[in-house]
This record gives sequence, C-alpha cells and structure tokens, in this order.
Amino acid sequence: MMIIELGHQQIQIHIEYGQRQKLSIHIHPTGLITVKAPKHTTDEVIMHAVLQHEQPILKQLEAIEEARTAPKLREYEEEGKFLHLGRYYALHELIETKGRTEEELQRDLKKFYFASCKKVVGERLKVYQKQLKVTPKSFTIEESRTKWGSCSSAKHLTFNYRLAMAPIEVIDYVVIHELCHLLHMNHDRSFWRRVGSVMKDYKEKEAFLARYGQDLTL
Repeated sequence: MMIIELGHQQIQIHIEYGQRQKLSIHIHPTGLITVKAPKHTTDEVIMHAVLQHEQPILKQLEAIEEARTAPKLREYEEEGKFLHLGRYYALHELIETKGRTEEELQRDLKKFYFASCKKVVGERLKVYQKQLKVTPKSFTIEESRTKWGSCSSAKHLTFNYRLAMAPIEVIDYVVIHELCHLLHMNHDRSFWRRVGSVMKDYKEKEAFLARYGQDLTL
C-alpha cells in the first residue's frame, strides 16, 4: 500500500504486482484505488503515474463520495444498479425481471445473493483450507447487520450473504479470517500472524469493509 497526497487529501493506493507489460490504475465503484504494475516497478514510477492522473482520479472519487452520501433509494427495475463481486450490474443482468412485482424482485435478488455467496465462499474455502491445513465441519450463509463472518467452537463457519457484493479479494480476507479461527479462536498475535502469512495486505481489506461495508446492502 502507498499513501499519496492528491488535492490536499491523503489517498491510499493499493498496489498489485504481476506479470504484465503496462501499469494501469483502477478505481473501484466504492472508491478503492488499485494500481496494477509489472513486477519490480519502483515506487517513484507508480507515484508519477498516479500524479499524472490526479484530476480524473479526484473527480471520480468526488462523484463516488456524492453518490455514497446521497439518500439511498434502491431502484428495483431492469436498469437499477446493484453490486455483485465488486462491480455494478443492471438488475436484469442478475435476475429475471420481466413480469415481477417490486416485492418479488427484492425477494429474488436476495435469493441470488445468498446463492452467489454460497458458491463463491465454497470455492474460496477449498483454496484456503488447503493452504492453512484446516477443515471446517460446515459453513452456512446468513443475514447479519453486524458480522461478516463467524467461527464457532464446533468448527462451524457462517458468512454474511452481503459479501457477494464485495470484491473477491475482500471475500478472500473474510474466508481466511474465519479459517484462521479454527487455529486461534482469539484475535491474539498468533492469529494475526497466521492471517498475514496468507494475506499480507489484510489490513487494507479490513479498512475497505470498515469504510464501505455500509454500501454493501439492499
């Protein structure tokens, strides 16, 4: 992660290095900025690239903040926009909308999120339980206004259906977090070291949920 001052604001920049030829800047609909860069790209090169796009970035962040603070009125119609795995989609791209009442659309959309969350979490659990060498007894998807996930002493995991709205890397963080509780039930140093051994930038994912979690809702 890098902190860059743009327009007298301290902006957090998430950096992903990989096998790529060019550097690119991505702004998530919730305001998270990610720079995808070739391996061994220096901090100076990244900072220069971000500063070159300062005005467009600030303009987009301002628009996102205005939309975030505006009164929320969900439009349950074909072109109403809803988050799924970190991207906005028109309602008709997620569920069948023809001939449905608003009440039916709300019900069907929630069912879609529950099913999507169960599928994605199930897939990610398989990946990370191998890395952590742990196996939960079971997992379920639930509705909660206060918790993204939980782990019981009986090794049963639960996950909030609203995670289906979040970017996949944020879902990964919650999955890793709960799997690590199979090894350490408390949030002690050993627990966080284990989380960090799998996801070094987990604090950024925590910060994302703290700041934008309220937007991941119906």
